[in-house]
Amino acid sequence: MRIFEINRSQVSEHPALTPLAVPGACAASGYLWISLTREEFRASLAEVQQILQTLCQTQLVDLHVADLLNDQLPSHYDYTSRYDVLVFRRLATSQGQAALGNGKGNGNEAPPIPATPATSSKPRGGPPVLRRVDTRPVGFAVFDRVLLSVHPEDGAVRDAFAARLLAAGSSDDLGAPALDVRATSTRVPTGPSDLMLRVINQIVDGYLDLRRELTKQLDHWQTELIDPRSRFTNWGALMEARQSLHHLDEICEDQRAAMQDWIDSLETLPPPKGEAEQRERELIMIRSRDVLEHIERVVHHVHRLEQNAETAVQMHFSVQGHRANDIMRVLTVLTAIFLPLNLIAGIFGMNFEFIPLVHKADGFWIAMSAMLVIAVLLVLVFWRKRYLARTR
Repeated sequence: MRIFEINRSQVSEHPALTPLAVPGACAASGYLWISLTREEFRASLAEVQQILQTLCQTQLVDLHVADLLNDQLPSHYDYTSRYDVLVFRRLATSQGQAALGNGKGNGNEAPPIPATPATSSKPRGGPPVLRRVDTRPVGFAVFDRVLLSVHPEDGAVRDAFAARLLAAGSSDDLGAPALDVRATSTRVPTGPSDLMLRVINQIVDGYLDLRRELTKQLDHWQTELIDPRSRFTNWGALMEARQSLHHLDEICEDQRAAMQDWIDSLETLPPPKGEAEQRERELIMIRSRDVLEHIERVVHHVHRLEQNAETAVQMHFSVQGHRANDIMRVLTVLTAIFLPLNLIAGIFGMNFEFIPLVHKADGFWIAMSAMLVIAVLLVLVFWRKRYLARTR
């Protein structure tokens, strides 16, 4: 469990929840980020509900608690009059190493994901990059003064973003710009919604990095499929790739639907009264649309990868069919060349007593010369018509 108190430009981490549950312990101008794993959330549910009641005068509904604890839930959005709940699926990690890290892909291929309750009991096949198309949900409960996030057991996204958040807070204290230079605002998040969107943006960056690795893998397979001199035998991995792309497409579609519901709910809120609140609402909308645009970019690229995989397979069979046609054409031409020669040999092989040239001393050489001339003439004719030419 990690608890952060964010007060304007200051970020501080607290070791426990209990002191913060006392009225007045948390500054009125700040908010809390309570980040737990699922097991921690299950164990400290009563304590979390108590601090939510103290700071927000409300508690999580039982159904939302079940959603946050569910490790198989797809991405979706729900709300009440006092808080919003957003579940967003992130890439799973293997052997305790984050697939997302600092949001930058290093091009290394991850090892296979061990079987866990969140993943399939059957290991995903294909190259290592495809084994990373496994996801686990991250749940967010957004209150006015509290952001509650429930993560998988590794806590990779939480730890990576927490380091950036603490660095941004210390940079603001020194008067220097924060590390999140891509953000709309270079300061620490202004509220729980802003903080949640930044975490989600980091999650989506992991999908963008995975997209590049998938593109390299499929380009390599396309080269092998189209090359007529190679014998492609890795059909099992290719089928796994198509299934993984379809799985990734479904994940991203759920993510897009959840973010679109979040944006629609923001648009239905009453207009803010003050200029500062109006500015904050606009920044939240801008950041929400930016996250949605990133998700749509991943969806578009996944669709293109699926089409490229289908096209590569079709081109492979077209090349193989064309190669088979070339072979059959050459065999047909050779058969046509030897047909008249077989005819001559058949005639002179008849059991008639009187056949021209049979009883002559030079009859054999005359017949062989005639067969050779016919064969050469047919080869020249077929070569002229390009029946024996090699197709490039």
